[in-house]
Amino acid sequence: MSTVASDTPDTGVAAAEPAPRAALWPRLRPFVLAVAFPVVMLVFWHFSTTGRPGSLIPPPYDVWMEMRDLAFGGVNDDAYSRTLMTHLLASMSRVYGGFALALLVALPLGMLIGRVPLVRQTIDPTLQILRPVPVTAWLPLAMIIFGLGPRSAFFLVFLGAFYPILVNTIFGVRSVEPRLFEAASMLGCTGSAQFFRVVLPAALPSIFTGMRLGLGFAWVVIVVGEMTGVQTGLGAIIMEARQLSRTEIVICGMIVIGVVGFLSDQLVMLIGRRLLKWSPSHG
Repeated sequence: MSTVASDTPDTGVAAAEPAPRAALWPRLRPFVLAVAFPVVMLVFWHFSTTGRPGSLIPPPYDVWMEMRDLAFGGVNDDAYSRTLMTHLLASMSRVYGGFALALLVALPLGMLIGRVPLVRQTIDPTLQILRPVPVTAWLPLAMIIFGLGPRSAFFLVFLGAFYPILVNTIFGVRSVEPRLFEAASMLGCTGSAQFFRVVLPAALPSIFTGMRLGLGFAWVVIVVGEMTGVQTGLGAIIMEARQLSRTEIVICGMIVIGVVGFLSDQLVMLIGRRLLKWSPSHG
């Protein structure tokens, strides 16, 4: 009997010990899964390039050292040292400026096209013809119209962000249920007031989807946009480093664009979740 009594507390303690670990795993699981694939890619990259002097792709360590030199200097001390923030801020000003202008133009235009049949019949066919034209095809024309420099880059970024916002805004406006307009009319909301009290709130989920796509395309286009003769910017440094066969700088620029683009997308998602708590798909 004494043996049974002494074993019982030990069993209880042993059963209680795994509980904190079991509760910790669900919180760590998303992070572990998100990190696992990049780690595997990094390991594959390392073993594919390390110890091969003739490889055109530098190993991860060389890229890391170049990233340190771009940000803080002290490694190569060449013309690219300590220039990362200068190039990053230049690109951010063009991306966010072009995106903001695209939002200001595409949002009201999309609401008009989606809501007013006359505007849709007049403007939408022309926009749909121009929409498939790649941004790269606009590059020569942009340099002719705006000249070499930041204005051409700004225009191309604006163009890249414009159509995703426009198309999703039109879709959101045209998807508003007719019964919402009937309910608003019964409550005394008529005419242009329905744009702000019915159409805009109901279309916001689609608008935020368009904003995410537009901002993503703006970061995609920035490399093309900065091929227009600008001296600063992540796209400019990528193209210049490509001509000099500095592949490690090209990869550094790609990594910075990816990280900043990801953080920008997370910011838009955060704002969307705050404003769309009522929406089942964004709450």
